[in-house]
Amino acid sequence: MPTDAVLTEEQDSPTVPPLIPEQPAEEGGPDGPVEERDLTVEERDLTFDGFRYTCRIVDHGTALTEPVLVLGGSSQDRNSWVRHEKWLAPLGQVITVDLPGYGTADFLPAHYGVDFLAATVRHLLTELDVPRVNLVAACYGGAVGLRFAQHYPGMLARLLLVGMTTRIPADYAAAMERWSVMIDRGETETIARELADRFMSPPGTGRVRKHAAVSRLVYQQIAGQDPEQLRKSAEHNTRLMRHEWYRPEPVPAVPSLVVTGEHDTLCTPAMGREVAAQLPEARFLTIDETDHLAPVERIADFADLMARFCTDLPLDELPYASGTETLGTAVGAAGRGEGATS
Repeated sequence: MPTDAVLTEEQDSPTVPPLIPEQPAEEGGPDGPVEERDLTVEERDLTFDGFRYTCRIVDHGTALTEPVLVLGGSSQDRNSWVRHEKWLAPLGQVITVDLPGYGTADFLPAHYGVDFLAATVRHLLTELDVPRVNLVAACYGGAVGLRFAQHYPGMLARLLLVGMTTRIPADYAAAMERWSVMIDRGETETIARELADRFMSPPGTGRVRKHAAVSRLVYQQIAGQDPEQLRKSAEHNTRLMRHEWYRPEPVPAVPSLVVTGEHDTLCTPAMGREVAAQLPEARFLTIDETDHLAPVERIADFADLMARFCTDLPLDELPYASGTETLGTAVGAAGRGEGATS
């Protein structure tokens, strides 16, 4: 089944008021997304340290907030967020990217790690003349995004991390070593089934929207990889095992939100709270009836959450999410009375 057909099965429609209260209905909100014909789409090839990479820039001609830069997971590319663009474009530029080693970008040897990819993001924004962004970073993109925030804090307006953890689960690390051997053997269908099972919550965990459809999508994408994509996947696994996923460096005190799926069994809500606790001050919430692939399982609702966060609208009492929790190093210090004067 084509990817677009999978994603349109049981497609969500927004269940909340317009993304921007004063925004005309035809520009987004519950009456429908922006029409594709009203969007300007540009793709640019850039080169950093000898490696070519490609970005996608979508513009609607408005600028209600800083540009939104999305760093997707390792199995996503710059086109994985196309269905979100219609909802986000009224806010300003939407930028997605295939960093070196991913998508259609150049192959990246595994000795280049997260620091290099974060530096590539800085290069991207410099080349696009974008001084600051709202950064939305999911799963492996979250590791890159958090390192970018730590190393280039002046380029960050807001930080939204999705399906992020401070550590790679031991059983997943062991599986990656096994998958690397299986890739060499050409056992892609087995890997595809195992990865689909990893990304999706197991039966009985709880209701997940479009569970079967998204599971098929994950399987098809991995099983259908060509030799170059398989080579990049194997190198990605090696990169994960060689480099630090998370490093406890200072993070800028910008508005931050950490999100997980309600039934995410790969990067659990408990892991998401641990991430939020490492930031100066962050809100945490879960998306109802989703697992690790919440952005795909509730496309319109997730786009609404992104838009609300990037424009400082309230996140309380959303019909598709839990209530927010406030966590972080500054919150913990305040609770202990550190820094208080007598």
